[in-house]
Amino acid sequence: MNDKKMHKPGSNRQERYIQASILLGLNAAPSYGYELISTIQSYGFIEGDAPPGMVYRHLRQMEEDNFVQSQWETKQAGAAKRIYTITDEGKEVLSFWIKFMENKAKKLNHFVQLYLDATRKT
Repeated sequence: MNDKKMHKPGSNRQERYIQASILLGLNAAPSYGYELISTIQSYGFIEGDAPPGMVYRHLRQMEEDNFVQSQWETKQAGAAKRIYTITDEGKEVLSFWIKFMENKAKKLNHFVQLYLDATRKT
């Protein structure tokens, strides 16, 4: 295969599931930005460290879209921190993401099974 055409499957898709990942993280519990960054890395859609700028950009957009809300927490010693919480609208969006992913997973599993069945016949 030509080297120019060889690339990692699914590459350059790091941001594709970031919204769903953030919403899932906040669905579990309200969170600070940096805490959320480490949480969403465990979901497997981001390779390496999650870029904070990308995560905060999505958080700001989702706040504008009313999927999340934030408030400054100043109760603890030290600098004030912004804590994010998922809204009811954000929970609806997360539900749509889950349905989308379930459908995508079925299609992918079917595709893999077709390949496996074909390779067993040869």
